[in-house]
Amino acid sequence: MSKVCEICGKSPAAGRKISHSHRVSNRVFRPNVQKVTIKLNGKVKQAKVCTKCMKAGKIERA
Repeated sequence: MSKVCEICGKSPAAGRKISHSHRVSNRVFRPNVQKVTIKLNGKVKQAKVCTKCMKAGKIERA
């Protein structure tokens, strides 16, 4: 499970791409997940965190 945020659990979501002529095809909305070094419970570890969690200040970078 590579595109999952370890903080909020955000994962890819299915949706549809609709063209101007209204032809419909399936697509996947993937969260912007980055590999960062964080402090979690006093320990330093690498985690995959979405950019929304980083911007909201839900993590402390090491």
